[in-house]
Amino acid sequence: MTKLPPSGAGRLANDYPDVWENYTALGKSVADAGELDARTRRLLKLALAVGAGSEGAVHSHARQAREEGIVDADIRQVVLLAITTLGFPAAMAAYSWVNDILEA
Repeated sequence: MTKLPPSGAGRLANDYPDVWENYTALGKSVADAGELDARTRRLLKLALAVGAGSEGAVHSHARQAREEGIVDADIRQVVLLAITTLGFPAAMAAYSWVNDILEA
């Protein structure tokens, strides 16, 4: 098995490896379903996590973006773009979540 994510997802992967394997296979399948490159997919997934207001997913996608070589300024710009769509309070919550990762 590949490197497990931290927190709840890692625990689920340990407790239910078949579920995790199918979940990751679905992720690969949808990633391969179009022409978007890996960088674009990662930034979009971060944006979707911001839009969903999911702190854990924002942490995860910010962490993965950084591991994949995406610079901090680009990660933060995703959050800035949310200001006019989601509103200032939602964007500032996401900004704090992103900074949890970038400033760690």
